[in-house]
Amino acid sequence: MRHFGHIAPEVRERLFHREPCAFTADSPPQLIAAALGATLYSPATRPRLADDILKQAGRGVISMVLCLEDSIDDAEVVGAEENLIRHFRDLAARPDAEPPLLFIRVRAPEQIPDLTHRLGPAVRLLSGFVLPKFTEERGVPFLESLAAAETASGRRLFAMPVLESPQLLHLESRAETITGIARTVDKYRDRVLALRLGVTDFCSAYGLRRPPHMTAYDVQIVASVIGDVVNHLGRADGTGFIVTGPVWEYFRVQERMFKPQLRQSPFLEVRAEELRQALIEHDLDGLLREIELDRANGLLGKTCIHPSHVMPVHALSVVSHEEYGDAQDILRPERDGGGVMRSAYTNKMNEVKPHRAWAERTLRRAEVFGVAREDVGFVELLSAGLPV
Repeated sequence: MRHFGHIAPEVRERLFHREPCAFTADSPPQLIAAALGATLYSPATRPRLADDILKQAGRGVISMVLCLEDSIDDAEVVGAEENLIRHFRDLAARPDAEPPLLFIRVRAPEQIPDLTHRLGPAVRLLSGFVLPKFTEERGVPFLESLAAAETASGRRLFAMPVLESPQLLHLESRAETITGIARTVDKYRDRVLALRLGVTDFCSAYGLRRPPHMTAYDVQIVASVIGDVVNHLGRADGTGFIVTGPVWEYFRVQERMFKPQLRQSPFLEVRAEELRQALIEHDLDGLLREIELDRANGLLGKTCIHPSHVMPVHALSVVSHEEYGDAQDILRPERDGGGVMRSAYTNKMNEVKPHRAWAERTLRRAEVFGVAREDVGFVELLSAGLPV
């Protein structure tokens, strides 16, 4: 699989200075974590789950979470588990099926070994589990169950803890909670793929809900938690983890998300203002601003609850030609001693030592999302990636 792999090779060639790399569910964890992109959540109760998974893979989805937790009613759990197992087996029986990375969001630690056992040979399609309301106290049993399931199944399984508990939000318990989470995920570092932020639960604790014209960063109590999580758990010194961006709640239920004329426009001639207006009409202007703020605040990837959010996340994750040039210049071997230089675009200062960690992260993102050609921007990437 690869980002933008669902579009024609000749179109990718016109879009990218450096194309996104190919990878598999067995690739190195650091590569997979960076490549998660827009992780699409789906209730495990969907009656055509296997078909839905393949449909989304064909539209550019790289990672999906099949949810047995908050997205379904308490009374539906048993049926949802049975549905999940049945459709995993269905996918495994299709020789040409190419699903995305698949994760299961569970409610309780004991579900992990139970589901892994019940999947049988279909466990080869499972990449891991999403662990809800993660704290040190709650997280250890989940991670121990994951380790046991991995041993029993012989399948490498990753954990993605969701940081969403009230203890993390409340000021009097935040520092202790983050420290405990850090201890836990460091102990199980080889199994923790990425940390996910549950901003909806944060807002719930105070009866808040951000409107579609505001981002998570406009809600100060939420923004402060994101800052503290990145401060402690997202450091670029080798101790940190990839932290993914929060969910965007708003969408319009339309199969053809944008105006038809956008699809009829010649390649690279889509007018930016036309697309921008279409995005505003579909409540996605706020999403675009939040994606930009995610990256500015050290987050990579994003939780998504609607397919229309996927391509905006991926298009804004592509490294620009300018960013790529700056990162390469900063990391040249002859620059190891430090120094300052003017960027190739002659519009900024590149200072080697302070900007090194940024450059390393940028090249990691370039590997998995690609580098746009000099004359290609977000509009062209988004319009090329949208389903026809």
